[in-house]
This record gives sequence, C-alpha cells and structure tokens, in this order.
Amino acid sequence: MRLRPFRMVLLLATSLIPLALAAIFVFLVRYSWPAIHFNGVDFLGGHTWSLGNLYANPVERHGQQVPIGADYGILVFIVGTLSTSAIALALAIPVSLGVAIFLAEGLNARLRPVLSFIVELLAAVPSVVYGLWGYSVLTPLIAHDIGPALRDSLGRFIPFFGGPIGSGYGLLAASLVLALMVVPIIAATVRDGLARVPAETKEAAYALGATHFEVVRRAMLPMVRSNIIGACILGLGRALGETMAVLMVSGGALNYFPDNVYSPVTTMASFIVSQLDSALQDPTGMAVRSLAEIALILFIIAVITNMLARFLTGSSRNVSSV
Repeated sequence: MRLRPFRMVLLLATSLIPLALAAIFVFLVRYSWPAIHFNGVDFLGGHTWSLGNLYANPVERHGQQVPIGADYGILVFIVGTLSTSAIALALAIPVSLGVAIFLAEGLNARLRPVLSFIVELLAAVPSVVYGLWGYSVLTPLIAHDIGPALRDSLGRFIPFFGGPIGSGYGLLAASLVLALMVVPIIAATVRDGLARVPAETKEAAYALGATHFEVVRRAMLPMVRSNIIGACILGLGRALGETMAVLMVSGGALNYFPDNVYSPVTTMASFIVSQLDSALQDPTGMAVRSLAEIALILFIIAVITNMLARFLTGSSRNVSSV
C-alpha cells in the first residue's frame, strides 16, 4: 500500500511521452486538415511550391479559399531530406564505428575518459555552430578544393560527382555537416555497448588464438549489433530533423531537383523555417497549413524510422541469442 502513490507517479510520468506524441499528432492533423483536403495526394508527388499572388483576391478551389496561382508540392523537399540523410549516414557510420572501437579498445585507461568526453561534447554543440562552421569554412573548401578533386577523380566514372560545382552550397555541404553532427552520437552509443562486452568473451577469443582485430570483429561487434543499429537509427533521426545547420549550407533550392552532389537542395525541416515568414503573409492561411502538413509528414517519417529501429534491434537480439 505504501508503494501505491509512488506507482501512480511513475505511471503518470511514463504516460507523459506517449500523450505528448499523441497531442502533437492530433494538433498537426487538425491544423493541417484544410491543406490535406486541398492538396490531396499531389502534395507528395508535386515538385512546385508557389504561394501564388498574395495581393489579389483569393479564389475558391476544392472548397478552400487560396491565393491565385497557389500550388503546394513537396517532392523536391522529400528528395532533399532523404538524400542528405542517406549520404550523411554513409559517411558517418564507418567513421563512428572506427572512433567507437578506438575509444573502447585502442586507448589506455588514462586517455579513454578524456577523449570519450570530447566526443560526447561534440554532440552537445549547438547546430547553429556547425552551420556557421560549414558556412565560413566548409563551403569555400568544397568550391575550391574538395569539389574539383571529387570531380576530377570520380566525376569521370560516376556522373553524380561530375558537372558544375558552384559556390559550395548544396547537397555535399549539407551532408558533410550532418555527418559531423551524427558521428559523436553513433560513436558514443556504440562505445558504451563495446565497453559492456564481458571480459570473459574477449579472453575466450584470445585463448583460441584470435588477434586483437579478430576479437573486435568476430567477438565484440556481433554482441553489440543491436546497439549499432539503434545508434544508426538515432543518428538518422537527428539528420532527418536537423534545421538550422542544413539551412545555412544547403543553398535553399526551390522547385529544383539536384543534378549532382554539389547541387543546392532543401530539406523539409529547413524549408519550414525558411518559408514560415512568407507563408504568414498569405491571408487565407493555406500556406501555413501546408507547412504544417510538411511537419506532419516529417513526424510520420520519424515515427516510422523509430518503429523500424525497434524491429531491427529486436531481430538482431533474436539472432544473437540463437
């Protein structure tokens, strides 16, 4: 009986997160419902975003008052979001695994806490700082050094690395900044998993004649497979939802699909921020509600990503137990 109030408090605290998620979902659906009804499925497949004539009298289309010439399509932003996140993960995962293995197995006990703290500190740096670094340092490097080197070496065989480089703002810059932001998250999570591998497992591998590299690859990494998958999905969630850093280096392309890795792009999260001020000028409010529909789609993508992570980590644990 004494524990009953404590259990009630725990139940209430545990219920706050799903209730908050449900409240956000309900709000987004209700607020964006006029835009959902107006845009239909063309919202996902259209590649033109136009606020229309905000100074003329609105017209009625599909039962909704909208500005003349208004058109809302977000396929370009979906492509920008998925492409930047995919390239960022492709760059970040190998580096993160190397950093995690080095921190867990390649350092002595004195240096390990210091360098681990530095890696974790990188995850706490505000995104606008990464964006400012990308704006002032990375984009000039891409325009004058990295871009020409990639074009000369890979552009001859892979067309996506060829073509004009531009000013350095674009898909490559956004992906590199996202990769830098994702590396400490994945590395710290995998390092914690490696640190919890029982010493008996490593000693048994050494006893069988395995080298240090073989112990890590064959004994330790399979035991933390679920940690690796969860860390990668966590990094993917960070990349999908990142706003300010991407906005500062992506180039802000509108109604434009990337032709190569140097092309300007726009992600869904950064587009919401960049267009909110202009959308508020729409007297019908349809532009703001369409931005809310983008937020709803991004929210659904994030939920699906986390559900996939739960499924993959569960399957990984079952395979490991077998």
